[in-house]
Amino acid sequence: MEIGKQMIISDDEKINQSIEIKLLLEAIYLKYGYDFRDYSKAHLKRRILTRLSRNHFSSISEMQYKVLNDEEFFHTLLVDLSLNVTEMFRDPYFFLAIREKVIPLLKTYPFIKIWHAGCATGEEVYSMAILLKEEGLLDRCTIYATDFNQIALEKAAEAIYPVNKLKDYTDNYNKADGKASFSDYFMVQYDAALLDKNLKKNIVFSDHNLVTDGIFGDMNMIVCRNVLIYFNRDLQNRVIKLFYDSLVSGGILCLGTKETLMFSEFKEKFKQLHKLNVFKKNY
Repeated sequence: MEIGKQMIISDDEKINQSIEIKLLLEAIYLKYGYDFRDYSKAHLKRRILTRLSRNHFSSISEMQYKVLNDEEFFHTLLVDLSLNVTEMFRDPYFFLAIREKVIPLLKTYPFIKIWHAGCATGEEVYSMAILLKEEGLLDRCTIYATDFNQIALEKAAEAIYPVNKLKDYTDNYNKADGKASFSDYFMVQYDAALLDKNLKKNIVFSDHNLVTDGIFGDMNMIVCRNVLIYFNRDLQNRVIKLFYDSLVSGGILCLGTKETLMFSEFKEKFKQLHKLNVFKKNY
């Protein structure tokens, strides 16, 4: 029975739907190697049911058949399951915390390696590049920006963003204590904002899957914000271990505002530097 826009389903249907989602994720892993099996079930269910509705499938099982036999459709679903919500200087007070608490530590290194894990379309990576430039550190940095979504990585490498986002981006930049005018970092052409190419020269975009791929060694800082919230507890622990193993002693780990090390087995291996989930790896 449909009431308004909400569909009421029976307990038996819920059980069947849960089984179908599990089988779909297993099929994706076996056929394409992408492993979503330890992602938050609520997050996956929302994304999968949205795609089911858009394509008018009668069931998730029908969608699974399409995934297995149509690689183009699989990549459409892959975009749905990816995490691409981002913006320039997102959570500006986080970037302010980096200026105040982390930059003084980074300045002690002759060469700096930073990993942005789950970089999506690159807005936060370029935000960090701007901050580092203003603090005189960009020229001695290499920023590794990674994601498993190739489409998102291609957009990140292009560094072209909608011009209608510039007001929000400028407001965020100012709240993050920007040292210049945000307009200095882009050029407007028609309905697009092209970021300064000099911001890209120290950034390496690379395909990396936090679930299945290995460490990035000897990082001075890792930024992975608003990704772990989509993982279950076991996967969160595995990824935090990956970050721990990738950081140098005293390296910095930055998580999202809704993420925590509180329930991680690695919580004693980090010291919190700032309440906005900026941590320092213990020696």
